[in-house]
Amino acid sequence: MNIAQPFTLRLPRRLVLQGMALVLALSPAALPLAIAREGVDVGGNSAFSKLVPADSVERSAGQQYAQMLQQAADKNALGAKDNPQVRRLRAIAKNIIPFAVEWNPRARDWRWEVNLIGSKQVNAFCMPGGKIAFYSGILEQLKLSDDEVAMVMGHEIAHALREHARERMGKSAVTHGAARIGGALAATLLGVDPRLTDGLARGGANLLTLQFSRTDESEADLVGMELAARAGYNPKAGVTLWQKMGAASQGATPQWLSTHPSGNSRIAEIEKNLPKVMPLYARARRG
Repeated sequence: MNIAQPFTLRLPRRLVLQGMALVLALSPAALPLAIAREGVDVGGNSAFSKLVPADSVERSAGQQYAQMLQQAADKNALGAKDNPQVRRLRAIAKNIIPFAVEWNPRARDWRWEVNLIGSKQVNAFCMPGGKIAFYSGILEQLKLSDDEVAMVMGHEIAHALREHARERMGKSAVTHGAARIGGALAATLLGVDPRLTDGLARGGANLLTLQFSRTDESEADLVGMELAARAGYNPKAGVTLWQKMGAASQGATPQWLSTHPSGNSRIAEIEKNLPKVMPLYARARRG
């Protein structure tokens, strides 16, 4: 009796290996490599920021910002909308803001504001919710180019996008929770009283003077550099900006610099990441 032998398809080894490579390339594990984003890599936002309601933080920021503007107006120190420097700042912000949403979806609904305060302070900031302020001192004393202004603005916007203020509040809430609950129970973040975090967000922190960690500042440097590059501003200006900051610090340390790490290390980090953002800048310039 003849028994039919099972049919076996023998493919060339080269085709088998190519097929396996294709399967691996399309597997879920490989997808992140296929769709890796262009630009800098700073990871996700801190888990501590999730302990504090974003709405409350942004609402508190808006209130503090409005109070600051009123105080400046009372002293005739608030830049008018037809002031050349105000127009300049708002034009640069208009170019940068469209690229903010990729870093924080909430930015799409922020009511962005950009204002100039007449003061010799070498300072600038962006509060949660997109509330930006520059002091005239940083523009005049450092004689910043548009590219350098974009580096400062991108840096400050990055603090808001990365929710560094919210993160600091969350860490403060954990610290207060530890004191109230006790070391063992406070080791878990879920043990923090939500009334405490909400209270911190609604006014327990001065968002105008909040200082960030060295890690926060490094993140803001890199994210800000990418934002500016995507908007068509030369990221190499980050180097000249910090050189100017270093020169300015030879006398009295500028306020903006006093809350930031040393310039040499920052310049080195910026230069290391320039290859990641220069193509974005080149593309924006071509567009």
